[in-house]
Amino acid sequence: MSIENKMLRLRCLAVLLACFRVAEAAGVDRIANVENGIETLVVDDAQHPVRLDIVRLMKAYNDPGLSIAVIDGYRVAWKRGYGTVGANDSARVNDLTLFQAGSISKPVAATAMLRLVESGKLSLDEDVNAYLKSWKVPDNEFTKNEKATLRRLVSHTAGTTVHGFPGYDVDARRPTIAQILDGSPPANTAPVVVNFLPGSKARYSGGGVTIEQLVLTDVTGETFPALLSKSVLDPIDMHDSTFEQPLPRNLAARAAHGTYQDGKSVHGSWHIYPEMAAAGLWTTPGDLAKFAIETALAEEGKSSRLLSTSMTRERLTAQPGSNGRIGLGFFVSPDSPGEFSHDGADEGFQASFVMNAKTGKGVVIMTNSDNGMLVAWDVIGSVATEYGWTKPQKRSLARRLSLITQIKGADAALKAYALAKADPDQAKQIDGSVLDMVGSIAWSSGKREDGLKIFERNAREYPDSAESLAGLGEAYAELHRTESARAAFNAALKIDPANHAAVEGLKKLGTVP
Repeated sequence: MSIENKMLRLRCLAVLLACFRVAEAAGVDRIANVENGIETLVVDDAQHPVRLDIVRLMKAYNDPGLSIAVIDGYRVAWKRGYGTVGANDSARVNDLTLFQAGSISKPVAATAMLRLVESGKLSLDEDVNAYLKSWKVPDNEFTKNEKATLRRLVSHTAGTTVHGFPGYDVDARRPTIAQILDGSPPANTAPVVVNFLPGSKARYSGGGVTIEQLVLTDVTGETFPALLSKSVLDPIDMHDSTFEQPLPRNLAARAAHGTYQDGKSVHGSWHIYPEMAAAGLWTTPGDLAKFAIETALAEEGKSSRLLSTSMTRERLTAQPGSNGRIGLGFFVSPDSPGEFSHDGADEGFQASFVMNAKTGKGVVIMTNSDNGMLVAWDVIGSVATEYGWTKPQKRSLARRLSLITQIKGADAALKAYALAKADPDQAKQIDGSVLDMVGSIAWSSGKREDGLKIFERNAREYPDSAESLAGLGEAYAELHRTESARAAFNAALKIDPANHAAVEGLKKLGTVP
């Protein structure tokens, strides 16, 4: 090789290296922009806004750990972990730390079901009792003419009961799927039944998705974890994910530990979920990003490793009876074309992902905290701003007041609440649920004095609200202020004699309503 050619090659390498360094620096800047770009917290008109970053936000909400994967241009732009794997653990979260995905399990499970539909082994619109062998959906007046179908189960329009599942302590007996569906011991939830006309409306039902789980295992004869690994996880290299419950020992060493809202650890680090399709996935943001990207590429006709483009487009289309918001396993946005998403919550864990098939932009956030969604929503807003999402991601009034309470206390939050009520635009957002949410988060986070102040203010603001009075009664009861609790419950029942919280509260106090 001539000296000239060698020099030319060296110059080319130098240019490539310089371009790489520029790109790397730009990537680092974008990460820092997301970390430090959390929406500022406006406390009141007389104070400067409180500036926040991811770490300060996590601290405010007792969230020990967070892991994130940002998607841009149909690829993972970056992944990063923050904090520790547990409230009492010094080990740092990294991009290989496993978290429980909660209900984000549902769209992953639905993918396995839809693959069986595409292969002709299942039909979306057949009565699921035609497939079930080990258990049947009980027939009643609601199923006489309309049936629970797979389409309806995964779009939450089948009329099935049981919203979600608390899981089982690591030391507790665990039921079979049939026992869960029957609500028989040792199951800790009610029976799953159809109690309104299938197809007529939407109501979120983890119970219905558990029926879907049983369909898949009855039809294939395979265990659910094995089926999901073969049909969904392995084909797109989700090698840090599993539906195995309990978590195998080799993976448990990499898993985060669940944390309650008050910062205390979940006994045994996490709960176990036999309801795998509804809540049983262990994974990482990086792996869920692969799933989100594959779904987006399939919708755009650029991949078919899991599902065809036609099936993917059908699953991202709002289903009949879903009020335009639920596809086949995903939530879809009537306001943002191409957007699909899902949140998840297990005991001590919360997670969220959002992806847009049209723009190739998205994010996955997983936390080991029951306050994790409050952190995740603000981080999603920062990502949306940095990466130019068209949909604005602003903090709601209730979330703003909650964050003020966590950082500045109830007095500052109530002052901000009064200012909001005086503003005609903000006043439109206010009803009794706002302070109820703020008080509940403060109370559950261990700030009971702050929570009580907010509950008391809410009862004064809405003296004709049975819900506000009953909520105040529950707070008094937990503080052993029995007479105050009894008075609040009785006041609630004067407004609504059937108020469940007030009735049960009085029973616990030894008083017959």
